[in-house]
Amino acid sequence: MNHTPRKRFGQNFLHDSQVIHRIIQVVAPASTDHLVEIGPGEGALTRELLPLCRRLDAVELDRDLVTRLSRQFGDADHFHLHSADALAFDFGGLREAEPLRIVGNLPYNISTPLLFRLFEQLDKVRDLHFMLQREVVERLCAAPGSKAYGRLTVMAGYYCRAEHLFDVEPASFYPPPSVMSSIVRLEPHPNPPVAVSHEALGRIVMAAFAQRRKTLRNALRDHLEPAAFEIAAIDPGRRAETLSLADYARLVTAANGPSFNFNPSKEDTHA
Repeated sequence: MNHTPRKRFGQNFLHDSQVIHRIIQVVAPASTDHLVEIGPGEGALTRELLPLCRRLDAVELDRDLVTRLSRQFGDADHFHLHSADALAFDFGGLREAEPLRIVGNLPYNISTPLLFRLFEQLDKVRDLHFMLQREVVERLCAAPGSKAYGRLTVMAGYYCRAEHLFDVEPASFYPPPSVMSSIVRLEPHPNPPVAVSHEALGRIVMAAFAQRRKTLRNALRDHLEPAAFEIAAIDPGRRAETLSLADYARLVTAANGPSFNFNPSKEDTHA
C-alpha cells in the first residue's frame, strides 16, 4: 500500500476480500440505487459497489486519499467524490428521486457523533450499513437492563431499527485495530415509535444517563417534578439503564403535560 494510515483520522483499511464480499451481499445494491459511502479510504469497497448501482457518492476527509480515489474512479460518470468532513456534510443535499443508501467503514474515533449527525437526516435515507467497533454495535442493539444499554441505544431506537449482522476480526484490516469490529444495519422507522419530540426525549435521556449509578429521582431532579414519575408510572428509584424507549416517552409526556402522547412499538414494550 502506498498510503500510510493516519491515526488522527482513525484509518484502518479493510483488505479482506471475503469480508468485502459479505458486505456486498448484505447491502445487496440494485442497479437503481443511489449509494453514499462514508470514508472510502483506498477504495476496496468502492471498487465492488460502483458497478452495482446507479450513482455512488463518496465522502472522504483525507486529501491524499481524495487524489487517489479520483485517479482510480474518476472516469466513471456515476461516481461523485466529495472532499469533506462527514461530521459537517449535508447528506440530505445528495438525494435525488430515490432515498439514499449509506454504507461505510466509519472511523471509530468519531462513530458516535457521526451517528447522531446522521440521525438528524434520516428522512432522506432508506438504510445504513456500517462497520463499527463491536462495542458500539452492541450498544445500538442492547436491551434494557444490559450493561451495553445507554443513551445511544435509546436515541437510536427512536430513529431506526438496528440489526447486528456479523463480526469482523482485526486481521481483516491494515493496520489491524485493537478491537473487534461488527457490521450493523440501521433501517429508519417510517414514523417514530413514540410520539414525543426528539429534542425533549434527548434532554431527558441525556440527563438520565449522565450519571448511570444515580437513581432517576436524583438524575432527573432538575428536569422532572416528583409527581411526573407517578403520572408516568415509573418508579423513581430505578436507574436509567432499566427503562425502555416507551418508558422514557412516558416521562417526557409527564414532564410536558397531557398534549403529548406515546405509541410504543413492539420492541419497546419491555421494561
